[in-house]
Amino acid sequence: MEAAPHDETIRAGGLELRRSDGLVLAGGQVVQTSVRELRLLVALVDRWGRIVSREELYRLAWGGTLRAGDRSVDVYVHKLRAKLEQALPDTAFIHTHPGFGYRFDPVSQGLNRSATAR
Repeated sequence: MEAAPHDETIRAGGLELRRSDGLVLAGGQVVQTSVRELRLLVALVDRWGRIVSREELYRLAWGGTLRAGDRSVDVYVHKLRAKLEQALPDTAFIHTHPGFGYRFDPVSQGLNRSATAR
């Protein structure tokens, strides 16, 4: 990590998060994110390396309490993960911990996933 968690710009594995601009860049290119996706990413980056529960992510991104059976966090994490993986296919940014939550920790995959699918 190249910046403290609450700095305005954070760089991680080719990803750049510019808080003050509400921008996510991957390899210098803008990644289009919704407000919720951006809030989720900020919440995860602020807790870099820690597992963050679905309840906490919901509270931080939606400002409320997660209801039983609500899968909003999972849906938005899936959308965000897909966008990041499309932009930087060699890096996994968000990791799932079943029964616990999600963790932000950029890990190089070594090989382009599309190349391994051939």
